[in-house]
Parts: sequence; structure tokens; C-alpha cells
Amino acid sequence: MSEITVEKKNHITTITINRPDVMNCLSPVTSKEMSLAIDDFDRDTDAWVCILTGAGEKSFCAGNDLKYQAINGGEAVAKGYAGVKGLFGGITNRYDCFKPFIAAVNGLALGGGLELALACDIIIASEKATFGLPEPRVGLMAGAGGVHRLPRHIPYHLAMGMILTSKRITAAEALQYGLVNEVVAPADLIPTAEKWAAEILKASPLALRASKEAAVCGMRMPVLEDAIAHTFPGGHAMTNSEDFIEGPRAFAEKRAPQWKGR
Repeated sequence: MSEITVEKKNHITTITINRPDVMNCLSPVTSKEMSLAIDDFDRDTDAWVCILTGAGEKSFCAGNDLKYQAINGGEAVAKGYAGVKGLFGGITNRYDCFKPFIAAVNGLALGGGLELALACDIIIASEKATFGLPEPRVGLMAGAGGVHRLPRHIPYHLAMGMILTSKRITAAEALQYGLVNEVVAPADLIPTAEKWAAEILKASPLALRASKEAAVCGMRMPVLEDAIAHTFPGGHAMTNSEDFIEGPRAFAEKRAPQWKGR
């Protein structure tokens, strides 16, 4: 039985972690399924935006499946992740997919769950959502990007306060910190994520990918002038596409553009 569900409609792929009985925590099996789903999303020329969420209202993802690790041991976990692109959740160590990702956080986003959300581009949170990196209290660290991404997303001392004390923050606090884009009622979570996706889809998919690639890769370049002067592959693909002509033409003709993604 699959541990995730995948739905595709209107250029939007929604991947749902479907393990509500264990708070949607991830075993290597789940991560492998998610990685394959993201591989498919990346390859699918008709899929332009991905929404990542969890089943139910209690948990987006409670992180690593510690019971699986305790029963099977660290060696089995390492073997289970061998060959899994993106490693945890198929996304936390994935650096070559520049399509937009939206995290729809419906409850607990703890440990690896917060790391999944941090790996996305936009985070929409339910009012019931909570965020934290509790790994040190079980003898671990947030090694799937949490200890690196969180201090890059929010002020250093706020991030270190969360990391070192395992403090959980509410959705309202996450909004205040700038960690999430919007907080909504639980019933409005997926519709709001889809609304954000619909706004994204008004733009050229190739322009979006070029923009994300330049933003993400440009941040890794220490000199601003070098980042601005650099032409990334996505920018080259954008300027040589049919959509590069369609956008200005639609603007001149005062009509909505008909994007093709090529």
C-alpha cells in the first residue's frame, strides 16, 4: 500500500503524505515514494507547480519515523535511503528542480517535517500548525537541512533559540518571524494553497523556473555583481522559448497569455 497520494490537475501536482496513524512521519520507504513522485513532477512538462501536504488535520509531518529506526537500526535506515534522490522526503537534498513548491502545513511540522517545509518555496500554515526542531532531545540533529536552512530563513538568534531548546512555535509566531507566507483556518488550507498556485500559474512556467534558479543559485554566489551578471541555464531556456514571444505579444494585444511551457 502506497504511503503517499498524488493528484494532478490544472498543471498542479499535489503530493500528500498518507500516514496519519503515525502523524505522517517518514520512513525510508515513504521518502523513496516521495522522491519518485517528485522525479515524475520534475519530468512532467504539463506539471508546473507542486503542493506538498499531509493527510488529516493533526500533522503535516512529525519528522523521521523513529520507531522504524529503533526497530531496524541505523544501518537499515542508511541502506533504505541509498539511491533516494533528494534523501529525506525526496526534497531536502534536491537542488536541481526549479519548479515552484508550496508546503500546505496542516498540523505538526516537527523535525524532518519542518525541514520538508523549509525546502519548499512558499509555506501556507493552518492556524493549528506548530513548528520545531526537537531532534537533540532524542539524541539527533536536524541534519536534513534544518540546522542550515532555519538560520537562513529567520534571524539567527530566533533560529538558534529553536534549535538549541527544541522550542515549538505556533503558526502565528511563524508568521511573525517571516517563516510562513500566510496562516488560515484548517478548512481553508488546501484552497488557499491552490489559490497561491493559481496566481503562480498566471506567469510563464519557464520564467518562473528561471527566476527560482537565479534566486537559489545566486544566493550561493558570494559576490552580488557576479550573480547579477551570470546567465543560468533556466534563463537561457526562457529566452529561447515560445513563451518568451507569447508574453510580450499577449501584453501588446491586451489579452491573457497562453503559456505552453516551451
